[in-house]
Amino acid sequence: MSLLKKYKWTWLLLAILILLAGYLLLTSLNKPKLPVIGPVESFSMENVDGRTITLADTQGQVRLFYFFFSNCPDVCPLTTFRLSQVQDILKEKGLFGKDASFVSVTFDPERDTLDQIKAFGDKFKADYSGWYFLRGDQQQTMDLALNSFKTLITKDQSGNFVHADLIGLVDRDGNLREIYRPEATAEEIAKGVANLAKE
Repeated sequence: MSLLKKYKWTWLLLAILILLAGYLLLTSLNKPKLPVIGPVESFSMENVDGRTITLADTQGQVRLFYFFFSNCPDVCPLTTFRLSQVQDILKEKGLFGKDASFVSVTFDPERDTLDQIKAFGDKFKADYSGWYFLRGDQQQTMDLALNSFKTLITKDQSGNFVHADLIGLVDRDGNLREIYRPEATAEEIAKGVANLAKE
């Protein structure tokens, strides 16, 4: 009894720490899942290696989708560089190419030939075993971007593009779960991919 009295503050502190650890464990287990924003429409496009790729070909993995054009003077290179950083983080975690892949889709297929988008991907050290660079019909690509990823792309009479700079996070079943804006860091995006891969 005297031992309990002597160390009562120690025991009380230990009890509080155990309760706090239990609370933190429960809240991390019951972390809310990302909501389903909507399903991604099916598509069929040509990959950088000449193969035809469909949405079904990428099923079973968590995917990041990005719409770009290689002649972009500003945001596309910056965002593709950020994706290359995400690629490196996911490789370190052993997720890239196995549980996660990237899909970069050009909306300028007239100028973005397979050689052109390959050269663009090479600049950012893209690992093509898990990173698709696709091209297809321009209008269908713009419709896919808007309908499935809330990404507006417009082309003026001079042929200049204005587009939203967004990255879509898609789950293994083909549902859009998150949209990353330009301020999202590579670490935040990689964490989102890794968490979704655990579902």
